[in-house]
Amino acid sequence: MKRPLIISDCDEVLLHMVSHFKQWLEASQGVNFHLEGHNFAEAMRWKSTGKILEPADIWKMLGRFFDTEMDTQTPVPGAVDAINKLSEHADVVVLTNLVDERREKRAEQLARVGLPAPVYTTPGPKGPPLQSILAEHGADRPALFIDDLAQHHESVRDVAPDVLRLHMCGEPTIASGITCAYEAGTADARIDRWDEAVPWIMEQLERKAA
Repeated sequence: MKRPLIISDCDEVLLHMVSHFKQWLEASQGVNFHLEGHNFAEAMRWKSTGKILEPADIWKMLGRFFDTEMDTQTPVPGAVDAINKLSEHADVVVLTNLVDERREKRAEQLARVGLPAPVYTTPGPKGPPLQSILAEHGADRPALFIDDLAQHHESVRDVAPDVLRLHMCGEPTIASGITCAYEAGTADARIDRWDEAVPWIMEQLERKAA
């Protein structure tokens, strides 16, 4: 049996994003940011008018943040130690919701904080690219997917139901407001702390390999 494969999201799983994004918007972009769950469509308002940003402006802000502010992102507590520990027993790759042009920058960002790993990018649902990752790394091995968004767990379940799915959100300010994939029946567990997640991950991968 080949080594297990762990496919992990980045933002709010390995690195904090929303808290840094909020600070940047409010300090330098003239935008107030109040996020409930992951409803970005209504989270940003211009300070000058109180009006909600148009979708095109939201995408511009996100793009500008990832182009200029990625170095401000800090690791989720326990993430670095957890991934390095898991890497002793499994191959770890990162599947992140960024356009392909930012893949190299994300890989460099993760390496700087002690998380060197192959990085895959996708701007859309994660099921199809996860299928491609499995095909590239060998589908005949236990695999586990970690993400903070319920829609990605649903996408992975629909195309790769045998892949274990852990719903994790390491950002406490939004964790309670997001849709829980475990409660929705599209994830095998919901654990938001890495110190609690590692034993569960190890147990599940060992069971899958047995």
